[in-house]
Amino acid sequence: MRRSSLVARRLSLVARRLSLGAGRSSLVARRPSLARLSLVARRSSLLALLAATTLAAADLPKITYTKVFTGSTPPFVEIVVDKEGHGVYKEATNDDNPMAFVLSPEESAAVFELAAKLDHFTKPLESPIKVAFMGDKIFRWENGSEKHETKFNYSQVPEAQALWDWFERIAETEQRYAVLESATHFDRLGVNQALLELEATYDRKRLVAAAQFLPLLDRIAASEHFMHMARERAAALADVIRNPPPKAKGQ
Repeated sequence: MRRSSLVARRLSLVARRLSLGAGRSSLVARRPSLARLSLVARRSSLLALLAATTLAAADLPKITYTKVFTGSTPPFVEIVVDKEGHGVYKEATNDDNPMAFVLSPEESAAVFELAAKLDHFTKPLESPIKVAFMGDKIFRWENGSEKHETKFNYSQVPEAQALWDWFERIAETEQRYAVLESATHFDRLGVNQALLELEATYDRKRLVAAAQFLPLLDRIAASEHFMHMARERAAALADVIRNPPPKAKGQ
């Protein structure tokens, strides 16, 4: 009887552990969606919403980039940037947590110079060559009553490709921010991995509006809640963003 009781208790304990493990696995599986929830903490939702409202009301030339690609992650992206570099990133048309950012003067000038070379999207950009579907993309220009837009899947026009890449870099940057911010709240052991991915994005010259990361990196570097390795990596990234190496000639 005692042996049977002991076996039953052990089986019950194993079942309980398996149940707890499944719960943890479920939480881990849900973590990617927490990146969007963490935007409530990201510079506060109120600040991002205020930035979106200000951008919409500002009487400045604006460029909107929209990409719809069902099955990709995320399936929808919308980025609006005005001529002073103030921008908003969304992953849904009704996104409750838009992410605000500010391009540097050099970055903003490069984006608007490309738009000017494309005649502010008054001409078709779609390539006649048949290629795989890569999502519907729209460039939209607004300057007071002047409004133009063009839609394409793929373009061979060099300036269109360059502008497309600028907006893809902005999207990648904001996604990196969301992942890192989420990790600081929900997965402190994952902060170092998020920093490694951010570092790789910087090394590949894919990071845009890098100054937006400084408050977050400084907070990680100063907090004992995170691993020493993560704190050192955050401090090093903050230093290189504040003091970027001189650009090589021709860049």
